[in-house]
Amino acid sequence: MENQRKTALITGGTSGIGKELAKLFAKDNYNLIIVARDQAELDSTKNELQKFGITVKTIAKDLSDMEQAKTLCSDVTEKVDVLVNDAGQGVYGLFKDNELEKELGIIHLNICATVILTKHFVQQMAERGEGKILNLGSVAGKLPGPWQAVYHATKAFVLSFTTAIREELKDSGITFTALMPGATATDFFNKAGMQDSQIAQNKEALSDPEDVAKEGYEALMAGKDRVIAGWKNSLEVHAANLMPDSAVAHTMYEQQKPVNQQ
Repeated sequence: MENQRKTALITGGTSGIGKELAKLFAKDNYNLIIVARDQAELDSTKNELQKFGITVKTIAKDLSDMEQAKTLCSDVTEKVDVLVNDAGQGVYGLFKDNELEKELGIIHLNICATVILTKHFVQQMAERGEGKILNLGSVAGKLPGPWQAVYHATKAFVLSFTTAIREELKDSGITFTALMPGATATDFFNKAGMQDSQIAQNKEALSDPEDVAKEGYEALMAGKDRVIAGWKNSLEVHAANLMPDSAVAHTMYEQQKPVNQQ
């Protein structure tokens, strides 16, 4: 039975949407490889997931470091049936004020690590003629985002990239799915330093990461190209498509500005 199990590799698998996705794979009898920066968090998550009777391998890597992202590829010797590029981060503030290195780190993590891992594992999947890849996009990828200009731009890349390679490999047996959540009750806002933003303060508007993961998992297993998690987020994206980008940017500016700024 152990040899018959499929394996899913999940980056950012110790918290938020990534951890909820890991639970769903575990419930479906997948062995797991979970990747995150903190070994203690990896160990804790491993203990939780092993209750499902599956094998869990942990790998501690900082995927904003390109050499560590590349090393991860060589560290994984198992056959990976599903790749989930969940690891991602934002930085909050006006572009002119934010630290350049922080923003470059976000580009490395959200874009470059996704490209590195996808390149490596899609080549293996193509040789076998099967595989699944889930990339964590965001509704942010469809909306210009003042106060998070770089983060929103990285998610636009992820969505475009996923859609393009899905078309390139449509006859390969590999499926590509982009999960597009909106604001979700995870540690994202804390890590991005945006607890005081209008959007983070509106707790009732935040999605549950368990619900987001379920929508993404079901879309992945169905082979869908993308899923916008939550009907309100879907409505926002469709409404934005009817508006000039400048108007969308102004709306996002108001939603994301600090609560103490009039």
